[in-house]
Amino acid sequence: MPAKRTLVPRTQEITRTPKIPAALQAPRGVKTWKEAVDWLKVRGVEDIECITPDIAGVPRGKMMPSSKFTSNTSLALPSAIYRHTISGEYPEETGNFRYDSRDSDIKLVPDLSTLSIVPWETDPTAQVICDIAGSSGENVPYTPRNVLKHVLDLYKQRGWKPVVAPEIEFYLVAKNDDPDYPLRPPTGRSGRSIQGGQAYSIAGVNEFDELIDDIYHFSEKQGLEIDTLIHEEGPAQLEINLRHGDPIELADQVFLFKRTIREAALKHGIYATFMAKPMQAQPGSAMHIHQSVVEVNTGRNLFSNADGSASKEFFSFIGGMQKYVPKALSMMAPYVNSYRRLTPDMSAPVNNAWGYDNRTTAFRVPVSEPAARRVENRLPSSDANPYLALAASLGCGYLGIVQGLEPSAPADDTVNEGTIDLPRGLLEAISMLESEPSFEEVFSAEFIAIYGGVKRGEFETFMQVISPWEREYLLLNV
Repeated sequence: MPAKRTLVPRTQEITRTPKIPAALQAPRGVKTWKEAVDWLKVRGVEDIECITPDIAGVPRGKMMPSSKFTSNTSLALPSAIYRHTISGEYPEETGNFRYDSRDSDIKLVPDLSTLSIVPWETDPTAQVICDIAGSSGENVPYTPRNVLKHVLDLYKQRGWKPVVAPEIEFYLVAKNDDPDYPLRPPTGRSGRSIQGGQAYSIAGVNEFDELIDDIYHFSEKQGLEIDTLIHEEGPAQLEINLRHGDPIELADQVFLFKRTIREAALKHGIYATFMAKPMQAQPGSAMHIHQSVVEVNTGRNLFSNADGSASKEFFSFIGGMQKYVPKALSMMAPYVNSYRRLTPDMSAPVNNAWGYDNRTTAFRVPVSEPAARRVENRLPSSDANPYLALAASLGCGYLGIVQGLEPSAPADDTVNEGTIDLPRGLLEAISMLESEPSFEEVFSAEFIAIYGGVKRGEFETFMQVISPWEREYLLLNV
């Protein structure tokens, strides 16, 4: 049992325990380098991971002693890390996709507001998310965090600020070191393999009580806030909902949550996967994005008029989503596997329709008070880079507002059957991204060129693999 605190007089306790300034008690973020030094010292941090998301959203960066981190050390990475595929290969130059002939350095610029503990490490370790700048401090427009920041700047120039709330679905699966074998659900605390059909089941969540406790514990240590956690429709498929807030902060949280959930799962001898469609005949995993826009000066929801009715900006935002999201889909569905999720008669939408509280539409307007009026984009998959998915979704809505676009009539019935009103595969989606001139203003021509080149390289790598379907139906029949 812990010792009783009453055995230590209050005056002695104060003497023995120096008071820690409030700014240093927060689990996440500091404002100055002086505070960073003290924050690390208070926690006895020995090492720090300086990380940044690459095109895929994979953490890249450097680890170093905390003393070096706080001593004006210049951190650099080769620019080529933003031109390699998810499998680590470097595609051939094609079209507008080119490499830096010198492979120049780009600088890691720590964002001290993201400083937090790495709770699964045995030695005291911290992490900080970094922005990317050129060697002379110039802007690098093609990195994911900068792409999202540019979209937010477009809103800021008009006195607006987007507010988002992502929902992230993922599967827990049994360990599998042979990629030729299908994934299968893990064994829960009952000792039985988890089955599907447990949407919103508390018993389904309780199968993984200890793992979920670790997810909450790891999240609390990093200052990450989970709003709710539920069991989704698939076997051992869970969903985490995050509280609404600033898009950069929420993208950072998704970036760290993915890492956190994987680490918690590994601690319990299973995998957590954010693949869009990890198991055949089971629902895919989405990253639904709730979006609204407020006026910076007044805090008023731009989507609602003073009398509570929907504003013209609300309808134009939806009009922009309908027109442009199919062309930006590759930023929300970035892999060949992503398009296996977008299948008729499954839980994912395959249209660009919108409706009030209609989950069969791509763009759903939930029931809410006027101050909370928002649009849910149900198309992004959980394999998407959160920075790019948010940039794409908000960028399309922005174009709708500034161009005064009109949406179609809202759908009242099921619209998720029959034809698919979206790009059917990765190459088609990339071509649509590259051919839309309005995207150069929103995402930058340099980003579009690099993203298209990387995705075409990934598709060519995929085409080198012979699938079980081909062996099953072509081996002896053709």
